[in-house]
Amino acid sequence: MTAYLSRVTLARNPAVKALNALLNPVKADYAKRLHDPDKGRIMRFLILSQRPPAADGAGLFDPPEVKDFAPDLRAGDRLAFVLRVNATRSRKTGGGGRGKRVDVVMDVLHPLPSGEIRDDRRNARMTAAAEAGKAWLEGQGAGAGFTVETCAAADYSVVPLPSHVGARKGQPQFGVIEMTGILALTDPAAFLPRLMQGFGRARAFGCGLMLIRRA
Repeated sequence: MTAYLSRVTLARNPAVKALNALLNPVKADYAKRLHDPDKGRIMRFLILSQRPPAADGAGLFDPPEVKDFAPDLRAGDRLAFVLRVNATRSRKTGGGGRGKRVDVVMDVLHPLPSGEIRDDRRNARMTAAAEAGKAWLEGQGAGAGFTVETCAAADYSVVPLPSHVGARKGQPQFGVIEMTGILALTDPAAFLPRLMQGFGRARAFGCGLMLIRRA
C-alpha cells in the first residue's frame, strides 16, 4: 500500500489568517505545537493520505512537502509511536441498545466523588488517561495487527467543539490523550489499512494520526 505523508504550512496572508479558529480548533496548547518560535506563529499540519495533496494548496496552504509513505513492515517489528487521540467507548445506559459513547478518561472519573477529583484533578486525570488510554489502545490492537509493549500518556486535555454557538455552559467537548510508546506488529496487512484510516474519533479535528518509526 502506497500512501503520502505531507507537511503543509498555512499561507501567511490576511485572508487565510481569518480562518485560524476553524483550522486550529484545539486552542492554545495545541497551537504551540504548530508554530515555529523562531519564525513566529506558523500553522503546520501533518497529513497522511492515499493521494498527494494539490500542489497549489487550494490557496490556503503553501506548496506542501510530500514524501511517499510505504513502510516495509514485518510481523515482529517493534515501532515507536506518537498518537493524539480521542478515545471513546460505549457505556451501557440500562435501556438496551448500543449504549452511549463516552470518553474513556471521563468514564473512569465519572463515578469518583467530586471532592476526590478536585483535591488533585490533574493527577487523577493523568492516571486515568494512562491506564484507560493503554487499555483502549490494546483493544484497538486486537483488530489492527499489533500488541502494546509500552504506552504512556504525555498529556490529556478537554477541547470544546469549535462549531458550537451559544453559552459556554453545556458546550459539547471531547477529550484528547497524547500517547507515546512501543508497539509490536503481529499482522502488518491489518495494521497498515488501519493506520491509514486513523484511530479513535474526532478525526475531523486533528485526532487519530499515528506517527511511527522503528524502535
